[in-house]
Amino acid sequence: MKISEMNWMGVEAYLKRDDRCVLPLGSTEQHAYLSLSVDSILSERVGLEAAQSTGVPVFPVLAYGITPYFRGYPGSLTLRVETYLSVVRDILDGLYEQGFRRILIVNGHGGNSPAQGLVGEWMADHAGAQVMFHNWWNAPKTWAKVQQTDPLASHASWMENFPWTRLEGLTPPAQQKPMADLSKLRLLSPTALRNYLGDGNYGGLYERPDADMQAIWDVAVQETRELLEKGWA
Repeated sequence: MKISEMNWMGVEAYLKRDDRCVLPLGSTEQHAYLSLSVDSILSERVGLEAAQSTGVPVFPVLAYGITPYFRGYPGSLTLRVETYLSVVRDILDGLYEQGFRRILIVNGHGGNSPAQGLVGEWMADHAGAQVMFHNWWNAPKTWAKVQQTDPLASHASWMENFPWTRLEGLTPPAQQKPMADLSKLRLLSPTALRNYLGDGNYGGLYERPDADMQAIWDVAVQETRELLEKGWA
């Protein structure tokens, strides 16, 4: 259930019977021909669908993340690492203060990984709290399904091209893009990175059949739901 569809009284009543919630993390950054909000759309949606049968509230996605390397692409906005960690810490503090003790973070952006380190530190300072940091796209079962479908999968390629991340009226290239040298990417300035990548796809096809994508999505939702229902200590 979306928090935006609840009022404070509903949340207070919920906390008398359960202490779980879902916090999606995303980013606003280039994804070639796809939406700039891919990471936010996907993390929030997988969280909502996973929680649908449980009644667990899903908070709005934190739609800005750590993505300094994409600053050369208009519309890509980044937070500094220290800013991001402060924001995530403040959100966790607020959830704990109000009575949430089991928090599933559904992360949709690899650049947000510093927050995973924060989680362990934060739990050590908050008795009774459990926080799972779940990178939904490369969780074991989901990533295995991606690799089974097409091992050449990367940022802004087919693996992020779902019906709900596409932009109306835009048709991506039909050919497969050669894979970028990932070790080289890490050394480039934002301008040099854009010059090297071009449209922003790291490599692979731009699109696969909807049936392939739905099969991956079903695994991702189920894997996330299993964590929400059974992943706690």
